[in-house]
Amino acid sequence: MAKILIVEDDKSINDLIAMNLSVVGYDCEKVFDGDMAVKMIRNNQYDLILLDIMLPGVSGIDLLRSNIGENTKVILITAKSGLKDKLEAFNLGAYDYIVKPFEMLELIARVKVALKGSHTQENIKIKDVEIRLKEHKVLKSGREVELTILEYNLLETLVINRNVALSREKLLELVWGYDFTGDSRTVDVHIMKLRKKLDFEDVIKTVYKMGYRLEVSQ
Repeated sequence: MAKILIVEDDKSINDLIAMNLSVVGYDCEKVFDGDMAVKMIRNNQYDLILLDIMLPGVSGIDLLRSNIGENTKVILITAKSGLKDKLEAFNLGAYDYIVKPFEMLELIARVKVALKGSHTQENIKIKDVEIRLKEHKVLKSGREVELTILEYNLLETLVINRNVALSREKLLELVWGYDFTGDSRTVDVHIMKLRKKLDFEDVIKTVYKMGYRLEVSQ
């Protein structure tokens, strides 16, 4: 399990980020000022640091200058959207830069990209179903289940974002792409097929008036 340090002085934002990343399987620790961040980084090993720029005590930029990103990837989370700020951050070693306000799904996606290859879970077991992400293969009770490309891509998207509610529109965007000309009923049809093939009626939950969530225990 990847370990993430969240350095953000706004407690509500810090708590929200930690809650969402924990739900999808990351081990999160929270600090609310730069001075405590320095101590935590010195005494612990992290796979990723989410770092605000404007912090009490040592600023996020000063933390970057101290080479915290030398062995640990850093994603800056800040209200500063200017090109000058972004270039300075990247020149100091930041891996990525996300501007507030942001969509939580975007942050989760950026975190997953940053951690790709680190603590990657290649096989995921849900009930009697095994999803082999690296092989693009799904087994039920040890026997391969035949899924279409779209069915598999939909399942993979739900698995990667497990325990996160995804709207039909977001699923269309992630699975079918921006240029898809159909409507959201396409998602419902494919969800129905996945539930039937995998016996996932109690796993792929309908989120009322929104979309779907693949629900698994941590």
